[in-house]
Amino acid sequence: MPFPVSDTLIEFLKMKLTEEQAEFITIFRHSSLNLEQIKEKTDKSEKEIIEILEDLMKNGVISGNPSRSTGIMVYTLMPPFPGLIEFSLMKGNKGEKERKLANLFDRIFIDLRNGTQRNYDEVMPEFKKFPAPARIIPVEEKVVVGKEEVLLIEEASKIIDQHDKIALAHCYCKQQKDLVGDPCKITDEREICLILGKAANYSINYGFARQISKDEAKKVLKKAEDLGLVHKVFHSNLDFNKGLDGICSCCKCCCGIFRLFYEGVVPYHTLTSYIAETISENCIACGTCVEKCPMEAIKLDDEKAVIDSKRCIGCGVCAHFCPEEAINIVRTGPREVFVLPPRIKIS
Repeated sequence: MPFPVSDTLIEFLKMKLTEEQAEFITIFRHSSLNLEQIKEKTDKSEKEIIEILEDLMKNGVISGNPSRSTGIMVYTLMPPFPGLIEFSLMKGNKGEKERKLANLFDRIFIDLRNGTQRNYDEVMPEFKKFPAPARIIPVEEKVVVGKEEVLLIEEASKIIDQHDKIALAHCYCKQQKDLVGDPCKITDEREICLILGKAANYSINYGFARQISKDEAKKVLKKAEDLGLVHKVFHSNLDFNKGLDGICSCCKCCCGIFRLFYEGVVPYHTLTSYIAETISENCIACGTCVEKCPMEAIKLDDEKAVIDSKRCIGCGVCAHFCPEEAINIVRTGPREVFVLPPRIKIS
């Protein structure tokens, strides 16, 4: 996503990088390079390059994984968000440095919000040009599956089954909120984010996550569903034709993407293949779905739940918690949800 440079962002980068490392990463004009390409762009020795790369990988600034096609190690510079910011708190540490970083993140969000709100009408059309950062997969047992071919893997359990390497990480979002004294309103669980494939390999090797089994991963997802969290899957380079990097289980109060939306920074932009539909004859207007919907897409009208199809992300949380089984999650085929953030008065 577009990320403007600010004094706060520079302060954050100074906590993550030495001056030598900051100069070194400027060679990444393309986000990914192998060792031979790096050697062509710097006068440092191979030993010096490897030492710097190792430090940067330990610090979550660069990731390193072997290429699927050649096996050659490829080093990738993390974007600020999603990427560098999350990896700064993913290890679950709660020292003074982490507290300073967490407070800087709040300031970065405020800087972003102020920039958006001051230029709201100009920047909103620009956001439409960028890819959705994530894809929503619904609560499995509540989905009414149609006969059409599924174009993307949408069942969480099947996603898990397709990956041999799975890692469990601390949720950066919940860690950050803990460190600024505003803990999650939904759960005390912190290890709830799943990292998959090559991303899991890097995360395990450098201490950002721990390896778990497929059965353990499925239990994590089930626990998240029962807490009312939303499953989001992230594809490599935000390209839905590429492999998956992970599955986050997100709440409205902590999730960076939800926060960026509700705090007036960016539109809520996602890909989904499902939508919620009310079964009117079953609905008793108890309001459970209104309370649980992370997108505030449901209201009560004429003693029935009414779902705003333009805001519904098809996560299935409403159906999962409906005591009367008055909501179905039905397949629509892949669709984009793009909801403008609220206008917020800033000083």
